[in-house]
Amino acid sequence: MATSISPAPAQQRPRQPSTTGSGVTFGRVLRSEWIKVTTVPSTVILIASTVVVMVGLAALFAWSLTIMAQSINDPSVPAEFQAPTEGPGSAAFQALTTPSSGLVFGQLLIASLAVVLIASEWATGMIQSTMVAVPKRTPALLAKAVIVAVVAFLVGFASAFLSYLIAQLILQSENLDFALTEDGVFASVINTGTFLALVAVISMSIGILLRNTAGGVVTAVGIFFVLPIIVQLISGLADWIPDAARFLPADAGTQMVAVTTADEALTQWEGGLVMGAWALVLLVVALVTAKKRDV
Repeated sequence: MATSISPAPAQQRPRQPSTTGSGVTFGRVLRSEWIKVTTVPSTVILIASTVVVMVGLAALFAWSLTIMAQSINDPSVPAEFQAPTEGPGSAAFQALTTPSSGLVFGQLLIASLAVVLIASEWATGMIQSTMVAVPKRTPALLAKAVIVAVVAFLVGFASAFLSYLIAQLILQSENLDFALTEDGVFASVINTGTFLALVAVISMSIGILLRNTAGGVVTAVGIFFVLPIIVQLISGLADWIPDAARFLPADAGTQMVAVTTADEALTQWEGGLVMGAWALVLLVVALVTAKKRDV
């Protein structure tokens, strides 16, 4: 009896492992950094506090302007103490700056937050885990800078917009309220967020360079707050000092959010370019330095 022999099964090729969804991409690094920032309770509380304080300062400023406007028609107030009814010193003119009036406090908190977020990783040793997950240092640090800048922009824009809305409720009692479409007002609201984003990049770059939380915060505060005061005190020593002071980050940032600018001052665009140059140069220096150093 003949037996049929079935053909031998064809040899199957080994299945290649799927590469779909694997690997470290810049998008995934961004997502992980976003999770880091938004899931730490202390960071979220600090961000919310920044918004609340900036809006609160704007409300106080608007209230002070209504008092100023009331003093104009008050016969009990001496004429030399009354505010002008028009021009840069008038209440109506200053009212246009209420959306960005809390920026001084906002940049302090954002600068401190940006330094802490990066310098604390070196202090705790977490930076080693970060570099193991993302072996290339530049994408890892760049992703941190991008996320911090985005958070700072959202904080600044939201604070300025809420400040505008709340200020209108206060200012309308003295007919000082104004439309968002007034010349320079909406640009000031946008640039409040842009300025804080650039402050965050500059401060994070300082944190990368120093790798020390306290030293980074002190340096950032010195650049944005102490240095302008020192320059103002010594401005009379030489004619070139006031001209050079216009290119400091704090002065350039002030021009970014200004509704109108004086003839001799930087314009909003020029102030933004100066701030952008500071942020870009410091970030490049920080990334190059971090690439050459040991973790």
